[in-house]
Amino acid sequence: MNCCLAIDIGASSGRHIVGWEEDGSLQTREVYRFPNSVTETAGHLTWDIQALEGHVRQGIEEALKVCPGIGSLSIDTWGVDYVLLRGEEPVLPCYAYRDSRTEAVIPQAHERMPFAEMYRRTGIQFQPFNTVYQLYADKLAGRLEGVTDYLMIPEYLLYRLCGRKSHEYTNATTGGMVNAETGAFDPEMIAALDLPAHLFRPLEQPGTVIGEYKGMKVILCATHDTGSAVEGIPMEGDALYISSGTWSLLGVKTPRPLTDENSMAANYSNEGGVGYNRYQKNIMGMWLVNRLRSELCPETPWGEITAKAEESDFDGLVNADDPLFLAPESMKAAFDEKLAQPPRRAADYFRCAYRSLARSYRQAIEDIERNTGRTYDRLYIVGGGAKNRFLNRLTEEATGKRVIALPIEATALGNLKIQMNVKED
Repeated sequence: MNCCLAIDIGASSGRHIVGWEEDGSLQTREVYRFPNSVTETAGHLTWDIQALEGHVRQGIEEALKVCPGIGSLSIDTWGVDYVLLRGEEPVLPCYAYRDSRTEAVIPQAHERMPFAEMYRRTGIQFQPFNTVYQLYADKLAGRLEGVTDYLMIPEYLLYRLCGRKSHEYTNATTGGMVNAETGAFDPEMIAALDLPAHLFRPLEQPGTVIGEYKGMKVILCATHDTGSAVEGIPMEGDALYISSGTWSLLGVKTPRPLTDENSMAANYSNEGGVGYNRYQKNIMGMWLVNRLRSELCPETPWGEITAKAEESDFDGLVNADDPLFLAPESMKAAFDEKLAQPPRRAADYFRCAYRSLARSYRQAIEDIERNTGRTYDRLYIVGGGAKNRFLNRLTEEATGKRVIALPIEATALGNLKIQMNVKED
């Protein structure tokens, strides 16, 4: 049996999924799963990149036991984060996007190039963790001295397997330094911020074979997990999508980037897709309820949590995208601060979070339809959040769209699809 291996790593877990074609359809099997989370290092939030690499290698060995005939593999992860290298050696720690180190340097970066000009060039929404701000923080801290490369997390892990350094297009666009028109790193922006030009290699497209590991081709999928997830959605025609996980990535496919003032005001991103533009927005997502659960009722099953949230009559709402919710010490305290009347029971917090997310989805869809000049009638939801029937119902009620919830591993499916297209060439 000829198989491909998708290694899909999120902010809370990773999984190795083998895929093969059988009777004209794609079959999958999860062969390895491992936990992932940020760790605190000297007061900063970081990723244990060495542990991630260990799990990647261990999972490959488990996959080979199940399917000795694996022909190729690829890795996707969240966007914006990266590993610095001096030659072959990583510069540690590897900072996580929720770390606050960029806050002090963002105004200085905007003095060199105002955000309006950054957006005109890249079409990437403002987020304090965008790669451009992280690299600028590294520059001011002296961390770029002697650095020969920066590799996004999945490209670093692929490099560790096959020995070739690469910059994949869809993932690079998440960082806010890729020109929306040319599809290449923007040299004027890089010069304005005085970042080392040699760090920005030519971009490579999904489907590029970059090497080999134990006889398997190492291929660039859409290494940004949302890029792969959108490829994995069995979407009929033009429709809205939400890739629902720690973040909710809500958007549509467009033929070209939209970098106008209305898109900037709505804080929409234009990220690379496989032959199209992804016009989308980051919404805080299941992070809210995951943190509430870990604080309020870590032992309670999700089914019980959502059932009690449905029974609650609490009608308070928060702005789910408020920066306060990005990395609070206490998510409960963050909700209490933003609500005129704090909830009385745990179920009230969850009801508030779910209803607030649904409202954010509605507002985001209104922005999309206004800015694209189109109306959409269907909303596909994939990822872990697609399993939450209560949130799906709230979303359908809030948006007026037909919600098609697909509790599938869309990211792994998109990863595998790109690999299989390469094998057919």
